[in-house]
Amino acid sequence: MDETTHGKSLLGEFLSTRRAGLKPADVGLPDYGDRRRVPGLRREELAQLAGVSVAYYIRLEQGLSLNASPQVLDALATALRLDGAERHHLHTLSGDARQRRRRLPAERVTAAVRQLVDAFGDSPVVVVGRRSDILTWNRAGHALFAGHLAPDSPDQAATRPNTARLVFLDAHTRDLYVDWPRKARDVVGKLRQAVGEYPDDPHLASLIGELTMRSPQFATLWAEHRVRAWDMAEYRMRHPMVGELDVLQHSLPVPRGQGIRLVVTTAAPGSAAQAALQLLNQTLQPAADMSATTRSATDLSATAHPAADAPARAVPPVRS
Repeated sequence: MDETTHGKSLLGEFLSTRRAGLKPADVGLPDYGDRRRVPGLRREELAQLAGVSVAYYIRLEQGLSLNASPQVLDALATALRLDGAERHHLHTLSGDARQRRRRLPAERVTAAVRQLVDAFGDSPVVVVGRRSDILTWNRAGHALFAGHLAPDSPDQAATRPNTARLVFLDAHTRDLYVDWPRKARDVVGKLRQAVGEYPDDPHLASLIGELTMRSPQFATLWAEHRVRAWDMAEYRMRHPMVGELDVLQHSLPVPRGQGIRLVVTTAAPGSAAQAALQLLNQTLQPAADMSATTRSATDLSATAHPAADAPARAVPPVRS
């Protein structure tokens, strides 16, 4: 990926957008009510807060200097009120971090990764690569996230689904998330982090270009330079087979996986969402296996979706 965009480095664009998002009052500076030509802090104000010269900060933001020291980057992160993921991203975009990068091997699912997937049993699991390509999934993961696609679609690069493409360009996936805008922001934030980690990946650059051209929503979010950590998120899903369910999606890095992660979906024990996931799993079992289950699909359906005359079950709100 080209180090510069419209004459600015990725580091400079990130600094510029974060600076524009702060007001003087946010950082304890006086606001005299004067009309500002640009939103947010002035460069002079941010340089003062970070303890660097204005001339040096301007060079950083204009892409004329890419080798800021870790101490300067930490000072800028503190002045900009960056969270942990944004602070890490800022360091990743620096020149020193880029010099340490090496060519990454092709992404592949090893036997060890398949063992990890199997270890989660009936929990939905999707294995994603550094570009958000789906490398493999278990049956529950396929049924929950992409039942409209062929189960073997991740096996070949030509047919491999990509979670970002699905979220922005696929109507089925868009309908899966009750709060789709929040899911979209999370996906873009993770792609931003990936671009910082792997700036020279041509396939990643191609993906960003495609989504920018085909999705106005993606283009708008991409321009904000927001970063999201790969960790855990809570979503309310609306599945065509089992209805609405509140789930946690855990993103777990694979040891020595070069950016490969397991996305494991769980639900609160004893919740209607857990019953819905169990019901979804039962629809995947052969008839002989289904007869041996301890609870029938009818019982699970009643748990997941109580009758109209049954007491209403409180559903915890989704945190934003």
